[in-house]
Amino acid sequence: MSQLSWQRAVIKVGSALIAPDGKACSSKYLLPIAQFIVTSRAQGKEVILVSSGSVAAGRSKIGYKHHPSIAEKQAMAAIGQTHMMANWARLFDFDCAQILLTSDDLHNRTRYVNIKNTLRELLRNNALPIVNENDTVVINELKVGDNDNLAAYTALVAQADTLIICSDIDGLYEADPRQNPLAKFIPTVHEIDQSIHDLAGGAGTSVGTGGMRTKIQAAEKCAKSGIQTLIVNGRNPDVFEQLAQGRQPGTLFLPSKNRDSARTQWLRHTLRSKGTLVIDDGAQKALIHKGASLLPSGITSVLGSFKPGEAVDIRFKDQIIAKGLSLYGNSELQQIKGQRSDRIEPILGYSSGEVAIHRDDLVLR
Repeated sequence: MSQLSWQRAVIKVGSALIAPDGKACSSKYLLPIAQFIVTSRAQGKEVILVSSGSVAAGRSKIGYKHHPSIAEKQAMAAIGQTHMMANWARLFDFDCAQILLTSDDLHNRTRYVNIKNTLRELLRNNALPIVNENDTVVINELKVGDNDNLAAYTALVAQADTLIICSDIDGLYEADPRQNPLAKFIPTVHEIDQSIHDLAGGAGTSVGTGGMRTKIQAAEKCAKSGIQTLIVNGRNPDVFEQLAQGRQPGTLFLPSKNRDSARTQWLRHTLRSKGTLVIDDGAQKALIHKGASLLPSGITSVLGSFKPGEAVDIRFKDQIIAKGLSLYGNSELQQIKGQRSDRIEPILGYSSGEVAIHRDDLVLR
């Protein structure tokens, strides 16, 4: 078993561990996790929790239904969030701090930086940050959608070096071990390519390891930012003894050697695109091979509605090749697409710059 080294980790714990019966909080699976957190802090390490379970914890207080309405689920979350936090807090003799997020908080650069500063201050004051999606107010358009990806975003904004995702199986297999007892376990993933996504039930495959799709998405976000990800069995208490001893249970996804900058992380992973710019062959070559900015002359089509400063995808043929912050809104770009930069001011009556997207505000996919 390999050794695992880390200094600041985000640990994601799902509803199945928080509320195993789906109706109320329980400490059945949490005691070993809590002891691991205590031991890690005593070793001088820093831990941030991403905890699901607020809806499940509040379900019995509202009245159990198989298909609750949005308002009922949000009421469950509002009640259950206090129970979930109390359930964690009673396992520790230090402060626990609640942080509720929506994807909008992560997409807005100012809020993103504020979250980073808050997490840093909480860790400096020896509190345990406990992050969850703000299910009491969030609407579908602003949902991260799952706490595996929320945990990845939290690891990015917290500048963690490790993400530990607690699952209900030992890690990644070549097939679902609950259906195929002979499925081969994969201890280490060096690169997340399409074959790895296919193991989680990607397009064109009948293989599917339940719940693994979003975990691999989270691991991929982290890998591109230099963060290692470990998927472990959260129901097995031996896992956390091994982690406390520096050993590696589960499946380890190794980080990429080329770590993104903090701004690139935000652009690539958390900022939602509001439109698409379709570009020609010359612009594609300039972006990919020359590290150039995107000029209006290289834009052939403008799709969507967006304002200056908002993010757009850059598409060549049928493939998204980049994302960036547009200097112009969609209506302005409709007028200047295909035009030389010296034609911007005569056409619009003003100029916000000679480029549509500056290289500093652009990341390649």
